[in-house]
Amino acid sequence: MFDLTLTPASTSTFALQSSGATLPDWAAMAPVIALAATALVLLLIDTIDPDTSNNTLLAGVATVGALVSFGFAGWFLVAGTGQPATGGAIELYGASIVVDGMALFFQLIFASVTALVVVASFDYLEGEEYQGEFYSLVLFAATGMALMAASNSLATAFVSLELASLPSYALVAFLKRNRGSVEASLKYFLIGAVSSAVFAFGISLVYATTGTLVLGDVAAGLAEATGMVGVAGIGVFMILGGFAFKTASVPFHFWAPEAYEGAPTPISGFLSSASKAAGFAVAFRVFTVAFPVSELVPMGIDWPLAFAVLAVVTMTLGNFAAATQENVKRMLAYSSIGHAGYALIGLAALSGGGPNGDVVGASMAHLLVYGFMNTGAFIFIAMVEHWDLGRTFEDLNGLSTQAPMACVAMTVFMFSLAGLPPFGGFLSKYALFYSAIEGGFWWLAAVGAVNSALSLFYYSRVVKAMWIEDPVADLELGSRPMGLYVAVMAAALGTLLLLPAFGPVVETAQASAAALF
Repeated sequence: MFDLTLTPASTSTFALQSSGATLPDWAAMAPVIALAATALVLLLIDTIDPDTSNNTLLAGVATVGALVSFGFAGWFLVAGTGQPATGGAIELYGASIVVDGMALFFQLIFASVTALVVVASFDYLEGEEYQGEFYSLVLFAATGMALMAASNSLATAFVSLELASLPSYALVAFLKRNRGSVEASLKYFLIGAVSSAVFAFGISLVYATTGTLVLGDVAAGLAEATGMVGVAGIGVFMILGGFAFKTASVPFHFWAPEAYEGAPTPISGFLSSASKAAGFAVAFRVFTVAFPVSELVPMGIDWPLAFAVLAVVTMTLGNFAAATQENVKRMLAYSSIGHAGYALIGLAALSGGGPNGDVVGASMAHLLVYGFMNTGAFIFIAMVEHWDLGRTFEDLNGLSTQAPMACVAMTVFMFSLAGLPPFGGFLSKYALFYSAIEGGFWWLAAVGAVNSALSLFYYSRVVKAMWIEDPVADLELGSRPMGLYVAVMAAALGTLLLLPAFGPVVETAQASAAALF
């Protein structure tokens, strides 16, 4: 085993001590580089043979690239790269990029979700054109998300956000002959353009106040800008609105149900899991480093209160809307909005002197578990679409008689999303609510617990349909889609394995988050 530790910052390298080799600091960006390089390789393959229908080659290259990124992120994270015990965060390009525990933790999420989506797309894209472009767009979007997690400047955060968003607009509209797909992409693009403009204007106001875009320097500038508190406050809340759009938080959630329902179903899982986690990754860093609670709240810029209101409204509206749906895919779309509300507790429960690292870390751990269970649920719906069964609850009646293993996996996803023990979602919600209570925000935890209880109603409808109800017609499933089966089982296995491994996971997340404060 190699022991990966950091050398002193003056050498601009980190060392593999057991081999005596040293690597430049930029090599700590290997998880991002792997994703970007894979996307370029896929474009090269498509350039050489534009009419290729070798789905196995394209999916294989994309999967390998995502797994390599996962391997680098996991290796660096376990070795402590960029963390206080090994010398602290690695800063690159004038401190506009930073590699630390939080960046690596989120890059692990993006790589794992990307791998699941790519494997699931192997069957979903059968017979479709432009497969090379599809896989490259997924990898480019994942590259933008990985950069978002490492952004230490408002400029880098904006550019990486756009790098993640632009491929996403195209992926939602990938089914070009499907009117619903194109319409969903248009709505997503228009609302996304407005939110980007609001985000950019907020950045400009913060820059006007502080004269810098690097997050640490922004915090120092705001502490001295006593005469421009109003301008700074408007800028902070406009940036908050930009992040609320990216995470599909109420009232910036309108695009999400439309985009998730109209997009190719693996992409729905990709957007609702990885894209949402990317929004939280950059929001956690920006608001904890650039806009510290202890400095801004006394100035009258109480952004934690704004996040608390967003959290309550988002989880409540998301869950109530999900409970009224008859379309399972649309139910999952609104459910993902509800889970954004839970994750928002990580920002809403911050206070001066509170256990801030614990609550942000618990939110990070919940997003990791959510990445597996929610992506897996959408991939299961993609499998159902492959069998032409439909998307309503009634269409799933009696499915367990024909596809028992897939239904077992979907049951794991549903109960885990609802937060029932002994599944991973229960532990992640428990850690999140417990951390909020420790910080004195018991009412946020109470609202979250009530909403979790409500969510059991609509999640159990899926389980009831699959295992208890009789089929409304003869079920003829046809072929067994290997890629979709592998992706569903891998997601279910990840959800279950996170149960015994949750202790180390949440400890790693909380230690990474604590380094920000």
